Amino acid sequence: MDKTEYQPSARIQALSPSATLAMSQLSSELRAQGIDVINLSVGEPDFFTPDHIKQAAIQAVNDNFSFYTPVPGYLSLRKAICDKLQRENGLFFTPEQIVVGNGAKHALCNTVMAIVNPGDEVVIPMPAWVSYEQMVILAGGTPVTVETTLEQGFKLTPEQLEAAITPRTRLLMLCSPSNPTGSIYSRAELDALGAVLERHPQVLVIADEIYEHINYVGRHESIAAYAPLAHRVAIINGVSKAYAMTGWRIGYVAAPLWLAKAVNKLQGQYTSNASSIAQMAAEAAYNGPQECVEQMRRAFLRRRDLIVGLLHDIPGLEVRVPEGAFYVFPRVTALLGRTIPAGCEGAGTVITTATDLAMYLLREAHVATVSGDAFGSPGHLRLSYATSDDNLRAAAARIKTALAKL
Repeated sequence: MDKTEYQPSARIQALSPSATLAMSQLSSELRAQGIDVINLSVGEPDFFTPDHIKQAAIQAVNDNFSFYTPVPGYLSLRKAICDKLQRENGLFFTPEQIVVGNGAKHALCNTVMAIVNPGDEVVIPMPAWVSYEQMVILAGGTPVTVETTLEQGFKLTPEQLEAAITPRTRLLMLCSPSNPTGSIYSRAELDALGAVLERHPQVLVIADEIYEHINYVGRHESIAAYAPLAHRVAIINGVSKAYAMTGWRIGYVAAPLWLAKAVNKLQGQYTSNASSIAQMAAEAAYNGPQECVEQMRRAFLRRRDLIVGLLHDIPGLEVRVPEGAFYVFPRVTALLGRTIPAGCEGAGTVITTATDLAMYLLREAHVATVSGDAFGSPGHLRLSYATSDDNLRAAAARIKTALAKL
């Protein structure tokens, strides 16, 4: 019998698994064992998709929208996205500049692949969503990570950006509102970054704006509105977060025409179109009533205030009030170096990293969080408050009890 050991390609071996999905999987496994785990690791609204959007999907099924669509999506959906960008953001795109993909993650990865050549450098402010670096690596690029701190609001400064740019820099990846910190760049802060980028015309920008509508401080601002950069910015967005449509898998890139054509070419070879039924639902989301978006935003705001207040009451956690998204990102360095006590799983083990602490909380408190190590910010934890008030209160109580044992 052939006992040859086969290995995946080098590009796959170079990738790291998603830490957020891994923690969610661990919590699911414990639940399957009958353990009551509160999952604060997943970045997903717990609301149901609004009824008028579901009805549009049902109507699309009944109307036999069951065939291939154009690779970049139905023209009517791309027009609806252009209308949204003009109405809400003051940005002007044509349908030819929009490519609809299977979620914002797909649109983002396609865009990175369409921009980055092997050896190109990509500036990524940290902490950042776990997949940014991996997408750059997949494209053969070199991630250039720039550390930001709680004291600076977890936001890249113009001085840091200038220092990170070299002749090999091809791309800046910017997320606002941010996953994992909830930080939001103001108009003045984006303009200051834009002024730096003006001096480096070879650098393009990907603006990940998927959390756009979960904003607690005012109007969303896009770096694409900085006029001198308009031809160099690709916006990533979608329906997952604002309309509670994570499973529908509809996202898009709005980009300069040359880049949209490149993404379209790539998608035509990889996946072709996104789901025809989900596209019709997304069109209803953009064209329909928007009260549902505001209702969910207000609920997230209430939950933010609740969880921040609860965490402030737990010794060892240093909490910054997030301005958007549905994550809180406390610093936990005061808890590192402590030893798991007798009577707990792993007794005698020293907690040296945030990953160790996240695992302790999962085993001892039965609360799933994600280590800041996964986001490039050791010494922090990410907690999602996209869950019920009761779950948040219970999770905070469990965390407080578990940490008091250390």
